[in-house]
Amino acid sequence: MPHSPREAVDAVREDARFGLAFLRQRWRRLLLAFAGLLLPLWAFGELADEVREAEAFPFDAPILHFAQGIARDGFDRAFLLSSKLGYEWGVVPVDVVLVLALAAMRKLREGLFAGIALIGSASLNLGAKQLFARERPSLWESIAPESTFSFPSGHAMGSITLAMVLVLLAWHTRWRWWITLPMVAFTLMVGLSRVYLGVHFPSDILAGWAVAIAWTVGAYLLVFPHGQRPWEGR
Repeated sequence: MPHSPREAVDAVREDARFGLAFLRQRWRRLLLAFAGLLLPLWAFGELADEVREAEAFPFDAPILHFAQGIARDGFDRAFLLSSKLGYEWGVVPVDVVLVLALAAMRKLREGLFAGIALIGSASLNLGAKQLFARERPSLWESIAPESTFSFPSGHAMGSITLAMVLVLLAWHTRWRWWITLPMVAFTLMVGLSRVYLGVHFPSDILAGWAVAIAWTVGAYLLVFPHGQRPWEGR
């Protein structure tokens, strides 16, 4: 411990220099943790609390009624396809191929991250649905009815988890924007399709996005600690 005011000042300065140096070296990861982990967890917590207390979200019904009002054959086909691609026709097979391909390439850390994020997100969704047991919307008879619980949306979670995995793996490569922009559009279309089809409340979609982003970013920070990046030499 410092024994004089001068020594105390020097100790404070040393601590400040250490803190500034840490921030300069880790500010990107701190920003990722805040924007991709803490904020989504807070958003999910707020949504989940309202669902647990059976409170209605003021934006759910108006958005669903708007979706019903714009329904037509062309939109039906487009959103049915988006919904299928958001699960059995797209996300699920791509998840499997991605993890197997990374393992075959001996990209073990990348494959571990993808596996933890994708399998964990699916497991988290199944558990959350049973925990909250929210019934699906029943404002009209859907052309693609579902029988499981509604909160949070599995399609929203699956699509954004895959998107986040691909974006985080590609972020430090030249493919960053070639992957990010299409995946943003894909995720939005999948989420919109579930509302258009009347099988999810908009709050289900928002909650799915939030918790899946937090889970995926948490997995990334766990598998790639201390500033490590995907594709770096081991």
